[in-house]
Amino acid sequence: MNLYVGNLAYGVTEDQLMETFTEFGEVASVKLITDKFSGQSKGFAFVEMPNNREADVAIKTLNGSAMAGRAVKVNQAQARSNKPSGGGRPRY
Repeated sequence: MNLYVGNLAYGVTEDQLMETFTEFGEVASVKLITDKFSGQSKGFAFVEMPNNREADVAIKTLNGSAMAGRAVKVNQAQARSNKPSGGGRPRY
């Protein structure tokens, strides 16, 4: 199951997330999302846990809990939509 982890403090690392989530079971990957120009964390990450039961326990336990002084949001990640990004006015 792919999990969304939001409201992270900017100083939280992928290693810290790996350590936190492995307490609940196997973690296949951790991807901290960063700004492509500055390299600074954007405050959210995705954690892949292959066992859905372990992922559900992680969600129930960690959602709303404090991590590095902030109440984090943990839930199942939603699939990306294929709609174009960019916003703004349409071009003619």
